[in-house]
Amino acid sequence: MDDPETGFNLKVVLVSFKQCLNEKEEVLLDHYITSWKGLVRFLNSLGTIFSFISKDVVSKLQIMERLRSGPQREHYSSLQSMVAYEVGHQLVDLEHRSHHPDSGCRTVLRLHRALRWLQLFLEGLRTSPEDARTATLCTDSYNASLAAYHPWIVRRAVTVAFCTLPTRKVFLEAMNVGTPEQAVEMLGEALPFIEHVYEVSQKLYAEHSLLDLP
Repeated sequence: MDDPETGFNLKVVLVSFKQCLNEKEEVLLDHYITSWKGLVRFLNSLGTIFSFISKDVVSKLQIMERLRSGPQREHYSSLQSMVAYEVGHQLVDLEHRSHHPDSGCRTVLRLHRALRWLQLFLEGLRTSPEDARTATLCTDSYNASLAAYHPWIVRRAVTVAFCTLPTRKVFLEAMNVGTPEQAVEMLGEALPFIEHVYEVSQKLYAEHSLLDLP
C-alpha cells in the first residue's frame, strides 16, 4: 500500500478506501482489510495511546482473514455476500453471543464502529482551529461512536488517556503529506472515501437489523 522506504502516507490509506467499493457498490472485503491495516499503522505511529483500539482491530482483521482463506471463502468476497450467506444460514448470533461468537457479521460490525470513530476524529482535526485540543476532539468523536458500546470503566479510562494526546499539529504532521495546511486539504479530499464505505455498510446492516449484534 505504501513503500516502506519512503515512509507512511495517510493519503494513500484513505484513498485506498475508494477501491473497497466496486461498480455495484459492494464492499470488497480484501480491500477493506488492507485499508484497515493502513489505518492501524497510522494509529500505531502515534504511540500506545490508541492501542486499546488498534489491538482489537488487529484481532478482528485476523478473524476476517481466516474467513477469507477458509473453506467458505467465496461467500466472504464482499460484505454483501457475507451478510447474505451468514444470515441465510443462521450463522449470526442475533440476541446472545453463543454459537457463532466470531461471525463475519459481528466482526465487521466492530470494525465498522471503529471506522466511524476514526472518521469523526479525522474530520474534527480537519475542521478545527489550530489551537483546538485534540483530547476534546477525540473524546467527542469517541462519545459519538464507540462509547455507547463500552462499559463505564472502559469509557472512563479511555477519556483519561485521551488527555495525553499530542497537539493537532503533531497529528497532522504524522500523516506525512506535507505541512499541516496540506494535511487539512488532503483530509478534505480523501475522507469522503471512508464516509462512502461507512454509509454503504451502515445501510446494509440496517436493512438486515444487524446494527446491535451482541
